[in-house]
Amino acid sequence: MNTDTLDRCPISYTLDHVGDRWSLLILRDMLFGGKRHYDEFAASPEGISTNILASRLKQLEAGGMISKRQYQENRRRYVYLPTDKALDLLPMIIEMIQWGARHDPHTGAPPEVTAAIRKDPAGFAATVREKFSSQ
Repeated sequence: MNTDTLDRCPISYTLDHVGDRWSLLILRDMLFGGKRHYDEFAASPEGISTNILASRLKQLEAGGMISKRQYQENRRRYVYLPTDKALDLLPMIIEMIQWGARHDPHTGAPPEVTAAIRKDPAGFAATVREKFSSQ
């Protein structure tokens, strides 16, 4: 098999950008949980360590998935926002939510969210995307 083709595999590219647990959970918290600041991500129930969080935020920013801006009220604090590149992952992330909710009998996904996704996945994605259109 041609290694040039393997190096350009779209699955490999996607995994290089969001193929680890912490990157996806940061995006989840950003897209669905409204989290914008380092301390908000650090407080997530999964318990990400500070060194991993800092590393993943840098990786997501370097990969063009998130943007980082100084927070106006505190110049030493930053606000993190998803880019269009991250928002383009919404259909995939929504599919992951549906799959996890369907197969995990102890899912923590809010029933109203899973119901909204089941009813209209594209509409749900559009609503989430719309939240970030003015930022």
